[in-house]
Amino acid sequence: MNSGSEAVESAIKAVRKWGYEVKGVSPDRAEIIVYENNFHGRTITIVSFSTDPAARSGFGPFTAGFKVIPYGDSQALEDAITPNTVGFMVEPIQGEAGVIIPPDGYLREIKQICNHYKITLIFDEIQTGLGRTGKLLADRHEDAEPDVTLIGKALSGGYYPVSAVLSNSEVLGVLKPGEHGSTFGGNPLACAVASKALKVLVEEIMIENSAEMGTYFLNGLRQISSNLIKEVRGRGLMIGLELNPEAGGARQYCEQLKKTGILCKDTHNDIIRISPPLVVQKDDIDWALERFEKVLTKDQ
Repeated sequence: MNSGSEAVESAIKAVRKWGYEVKGVSPDRAEIIVYENNFHGRTITIVSFSTDPAARSGFGPFTAGFKVIPYGDSQALEDAITPNTVGFMVEPIQGEAGVIIPPDGYLREIKQICNHYKITLIFDEIQTGLGRTGKLLADRHEDAEPDVTLIGKALSGGYYPVSAVLSNSEVLGVLKPGEHGSTFGGNPLACAVASKALKVLVEEIMIENSAEMGTYFLNGLRQISSNLIKEVRGRGLMIGLELNPEAGGARQYCEQLKKTGILCKDTHNDIIRISPPLVVQKDDIDWALERFEKVLTKDQ
């Protein structure tokens, strides 16, 4: 497909159809479980299961067929499952929510639950995948391969619109010719760019660099002594710096960092998201750490 949203929409269609044709759910009764504070895209169906007012307000009526549960709570998942449940969609790390990392072992646990109840486990790796977290895919931190994996953004190295749904023939095989597609989906240029981007990712050891430089960056940020900082968390080069409420919101600090040459993104009011390129080196990080420290300690 072209965009991350299209990958998510494609997965929803395939998993619902799988539910009817393979699992035997009654027509038009399929349910997919999702998490609070998720971010999977901006189409009407996707914002229908968002809990972010900025994503939802003014866009109803919404698409039915989704249940929302708290992030990182395996018991809530098990309690939400019914005979009509066909899928469970999860970000292995919630990016837009502020780099929220689930408890250790959680991904394996939900995989076991989904296997037990014959539910397709869908990992949205559009933000976490292809080296960002220090592994090719975030599921590899726990050896918890899902039934469906969604990738985008990094699939072309950020250069060209392309995304993909990865699964087995049991799930994707329910889509027959003429039932799904997109005008530019799978076009030759996008596929050539994606193929080359994947090759470079491996050949230039970017995944390993992400793991090493991510640890270095996280340690450096954690050493900054600032009464503004509540927590620094991350995996690989996917980093969230959460500020204390009295800091007055993350936006002003992102704007100050921009003036020093650093681009970050504020999210959920108090969190600065940091996503360096996978080719970043220690000298670059040292340069950035000086500026983070200056901005976050200037009034102390």
